[in-house]
Amino acid sequence: MTARLIQAIHELDGVLDSIRKAGRSIGLVPTMGALHAGHGRLIDAAVRETECVVVSIFVNPIQFDQRSDFERYPRPLEADVAFCAARGAEIVFAPSADEIYPRAQRAFVDVEVVSEGLCGAFRPGHFRGVATVVLKLFNIVRPARAYFGEKDAQQLAVIRRMSEDLNVPVEIVEVPTLREPDGLAFSSRNNHLNAAQRVKAALLYRALQTAARTIADGEKDARAVVREASAIFNGWEDVRLEYLEIVDPDEMQPLNRIDGPVRVACAAWVGSTRLIDNILCKPSAS
Repeated sequence: MTARLIQAIHELDGVLDSIRKAGRSIGLVPTMGALHAGHGRLIDAAVRETECVVVSIFVNPIQFDQRSDFERYPRPLEADVAFCAARGAEIVFAPSADEIYPRAQRAFVDVEVVSEGLCGAFRPGHFRGVATVVLKLFNIVRPARAYFGEKDAQQLAVIRRMSEDLNVPVEIVEVPTLREPDGLAFSSRNNHLNAAQRVKAALLYRALQTAARTIADGEKDARAVVREASAIFNGWEDVRLEYLEIVDPDEMQPLNRIDGPVRVACAAWVGSTRLIDNILCKPSAS
């Protein structure tokens, strides 16, 4: 199967109008390209559940707080299109920045509270950029369902809240994180790690597992759990923990006491590469 590469909105409109008239459901997988097996899991889910899968590939300039990070983001379009085709995606929508932002953007989407902690505290404006471009993609593609990875839990919560509060008629589908054998979540950023750093990157998942075990053993004090899990990073050269927090799964706000399901989220720098991860944890029934 081949995937049709479309770069202009007006061309995509015509193609998708025909698909809708044929009564076929549309699934959207929004990405920034540099596709890997984690993206593949999103595409697989969309292929199972919808009749026409559109994968968008767009490195969104307004969500980067550092210009250098934006400029070095990999853009292997030809390989990405082949990847999408092999997974069964029908359309790859890969617009230019001028196509998405033909003039200076004056309207933005701010999702208050949900976007303000965790990564939002360290990357000002990031989630405003994410929410704005995702809403634009929803309006352009008008999918029945859109697929997002659990690894980016705060992003997922922002998009879900935006869609609910603004009555966007798209079902948001959460897809579980795909991991390497040592627990490291798949990410395009992993390619920036050298061999030694790649070993250290597994510390994120080890810390999350430590938190999960501590919670399952009955610890209710969130601060105690954070102390226990954060200690995993002690003594490692070239590794810096940015945050490790226990938050409400919907509002992404920090908790003092664990009385129900919680999201344990962390971000750490391994060398010059920033990695994020999270897991959903449930306290013991006793």
